[in-house]
Amino acid sequence: MPISSFNARRMLCGLLLAGLVALPAPILAADAAKATAKPAEIYLYQGADREQRLLAAARKEGVVVIYTSLNLKDSIPITEAFEKKTGVKTSLWRAGSEKVVQRSITEAQAGRFTPDVFETNGPEMEILYREKLLTEFHSPTFKELPAAAFPAHRQYVADRFNFFTLGYNTNLVKPEDVPNTYEDLLHPRWAGKIGIEAGDVDWFGAVVKSMGEKKGLEFFRKLAESKPQMRTGHTLMAELVASGEIPLTVSAYNHNIERLVQKGAPVRWKPLEPTFGRPNAIGVARNAPHPHAALLFADFMLSREGQELIKQRNRVPASSAVDSPLNKFKYQMIDPAIVLDESEKWEKHWSTLFLKGQGIKKEAD
Repeated sequence: MPISSFNARRMLCGLLLAGLVALPAPILAADAAKATAKPAEIYLYQGADREQRLLAAARKEGVVVIYTSLNLKDSIPITEAFEKKTGVKTSLWRAGSEKVVQRSITEAQAGRFTPDVFETNGPEMEILYREKLLTEFHSPTFKELPAAAFPAHRQYVADRFNFFTLGYNTNLVKPEDVPNTYEDLLHPRWAGKIGIEAGDVDWFGAVVKSMGEKKGLEFFRKLAESKPQMRTGHTLMAELVASGEIPLTVSAYNHNIERLVQKGAPVRWKPLEPTFGRPNAIGVARNAPHPHAALLFADFMLSREGQELIKQRNRVPASSAVDSPLNKFKYQMIDPAIVLDESEKWEKHWSTLFLKGQGIKKEAD
């Protein structure tokens, strides 16, 4: 489906200049038969010798090229561990999620297929799927992932989550006053004391839909009347709660709050039902120059070892096999359609309610 056919203007505005970063040319496998194998055949192979064949062919390819929005302080330790384990080199290009999409589409339109793997936010992965830059793949790690990690088309899979939860300062919020429901946020005691991240339109749309649109919009109208404090940046919001400047926030990333808990800050987080998450996902390129290496890297990211590394970076692992308090509650994923097909509607409601009609500033990845 061409980009112009759905509403994703903010993600697709502007084109990247050609040649931003020099990346290695594709390395062909020595075995001619394997070199002519189609990526789809490689990605879906489930034979008993899968692991051995995959590793041997990936080593012949020599490198895997990864386009990601995961920041370098987190992504580099993961790629270094992959290289050490497999002997396959990584070529990493990191940018914000919108630029990952822009570059990928621009290159593909020019007939240049450089990336083997994409790893970025769920809505942007959905764009790559719609632009036919991804394809379905199989991994033995799938059995350890929850159903919520997979979209219906299964052309990418969540490797980590961002969950929207309540976050509060334990010095300023009494245990008996901690909200248990969204409706509890409307209590007069919270007037002017609630913080909301100013760009959380997709969370807003998901909550409204879950309540029923009429009831949901009425809830948020009342919440807006309580004059919440709007800030840009989930990390900043968590820090403001920890410092006591804002007693409570309704859309904190729980891993940001947990990071501060580990540092001794007087903060806690709590999921309110329904709790919504935004997936960060991994997918393999339909026209990958190094398809074996692409699949090997996807396997690694979704494996217990890779998921433990994600956990060690104070992020929320997708795998149910990795013990983390950050994903032990009921949750559901935000529908990408809220961002891609319904953005104008939800942005208008959000801006009117909370931003006095001003434009929405998207948080940097």
